[in-house]
Amino acid sequence: MRKHRSAALAAATLLLLAGAGIATAPAAWAGVSGGTRADDRNHDFDGDGFDDVLVGAPGATVGGKRGAGLVTVQYGSPNGIGTRAATIVSQDTRGVPGGAEAGDSFGAAVATGDLDGDGYDDAVIGAPGEDIGTRADAGGVIVLWGSPHGLVGTDSRWVDSLLGPVAGNRFGSALGAARFTAETSGDQLIVLDRRAAERHLFGAAARPGERRTATGPRAHSAEPLNRAALAGSGGRAAAPLRDLVAKSVTTGDYDKNGYADLVIGGVTTGAEPGHGWSWYLAGHSDYLTHLRDLRGGPVTASGDIDGDGYDDLVTGEPHSPDDGGESMTGGLVGVYRGGRSGLAGATGVGTPPQWWTQNSAGVPGVSERGDGWGADLSLGDTNRDGYADLAIGAPGEDIGTVADAGMVTVLRGTARGLTGAGAASCTQDSPSVPGGVERGDRFGGQVRLVDPDADGRFSLLAAAPGENTADGHVWVFPARTGGLTATGSWSFGVASFGGPYADARYGSAIDE
Repeated sequence: MRKHRSAALAAATLLLLAGAGIATAPAAWAGVSGGTRADDRNHDFDGDGFDDVLVGAPGATVGGKRGAGLVTVQYGSPNGIGTRAATIVSQDTRGVPGGAEAGDSFGAAVATGDLDGDGYDDAVIGAPGEDIGTRADAGGVIVLWGSPHGLVGTDSRWVDSLLGPVAGNRFGSALGAARFTAETSGDQLIVLDRRAAERHLFGAAARPGERRTATGPRAHSAEPLNRAALAGSGGRAAAPLRDLVAKSVTTGDYDKNGYADLVIGGVTTGAEPGHGWSWYLAGHSDYLTHLRDLRGGPVTASGDIDGDGYDDLVTGEPHSPDDGGESMTGGLVGVYRGGRSGLAGATGVGTPPQWWTQNSAGVPGVSERGDGWGADLSLGDTNRDGYADLAIGAPGEDIGTVADAGMVTVLRGTARGLTGAGAASCTQDSPSVPGGVERGDRFGGQVRLVDPDADGRFSLLAAAPGENTADGHVWVFPARTGGLTATGSWSFGVASFGGPYADARYGSAIDE
């Protein structure tokens, strides 16, 4: 529980977030700040040119506080990631705001972006279970700054909701960062809670040789993206926003105008609740505006499937009627292609999504109620052919008589879009995969395609947050010339880092 934090203090903290005392990164190694396209999202906390990996364990017991939560940080190298060059961060880590408390769920959501524009990527960690004063589960977000030494707790920042702490709001339940406008030279942060999205715009980068101080430079603006703000953003007319419970965030440059676009995925409320829909907002030099609502969600991911230079959007609807509303499916995945007008046309008139289920041609398995196919999604080029492939988690998949053991499917990207040709799937029962299927493992609860050895081929991280009765584990599937392979796959959990692993739910969140 956080005490004695007023709304005024929270707002002041936001204004000072750009003032981290971090020197400008060496030009030879500093990453490109202000990500727009999905494939230029950086995850390089120490600026060495290799992507790093951030994994959340929101159920971990820290300092005897059950469910306080932690994250692990693994640094990329020519050999990829391991468990030696890694650190554990919690709210008990020196310099991190607050302290570990029962139920905080620190690490329930994670994101990466260069928020201060210094060339080192920063980690953003949600703690949606944080109590503020007497307000239970108001939630909060912590920013850890990147540096030549990687992530450090020193001078890290706490972010409260601009709408004020509200009991049960769970601010920080989903996060995203990219450069949506030219208002700052670094990335801008999106935070979701149970009511609305908030846009936090952080200040411009320091000039070469300038060291930031606690008094500046200040953020240009920070404003809630509630329904009214979205509908009127940029002074443009927009279609009414569908009532959604927001669940996820993804970013990509769908119209290739040099500014990131934003998709917020959720499920409908009202007369027809539980259907997946998403808000689609386009980035421009001076504003972020709502264009239309898209069928599909609450899970979202972005990447260039067809290699045309425009990011594409994939949505996952693991527990909802299919697009005709006639029968329950084991999961539904939709693909929207990017182009000069963005996703499916800026006016709302355009090509409908391409729908996929486990019954689609070439897709392994059969669609069955409860599979949860599409519960998580990730895009990345696994074989270096120039087309992003799609990893799909199905944590509810039964393997034989073992319920909810889980499965991961990978579909190939081509110049014509996604294809079922050459599709593959894996479980813990697949040859060369460590472990074995067990009830409730939920393998595929999180999937991420990552390139920590910088060879241009994205390997797969597949999490089973239910492994070993909710301890959680993550599997690594290497990428070779022909794409992903189970040969040489391995797994790790919090215990691999010497941390508190019992009921940690490790792998509940992995940075995209």
